[in-house]
Amino acid sequence: MSIKDPPYGTKRKKIVFYDTDKRYADLKIRLQYDGISQAHFFRCLVTGYIEKDEDILNFINKLKKDKNVGKQKKSDITKSKQLIKKGKEIAEKISFDDKEISSIFDILEQENPDL
Repeated sequence: MSIKDPPYGTKRKKIVFYDTDKRYADLKIRLQYDGISQAHFFRCLVTGYIEKDEDILNFINKLKKDKNVGKQKKSDITKSKQLIKKGKEIAEKISFDDKEISSIFDILEQENPDL
């Protein structure tokens, strides 16, 4: 990595795929109707997929079952859903709310005024 390279995660990449002119036109019409830009639409879908949004994952699992798109077995899909759900439950149990985080920083500031 050279000195001029931007930090990882900040460099912009292009995602491209092809579809029919009819589907493209239908997509553009629906997006205009909903007042959403094409870029915003796809970024939100990608974000939901990466962050394991429950609605997006339900759609992906439905897609896997209906179209045999994925290479996961039904039992693997079920296990994956259970693991994601359990992970979210654990994260909720151990996560701090904004008030608790603020309190922690207040304590650190009191004990370390030089920081």
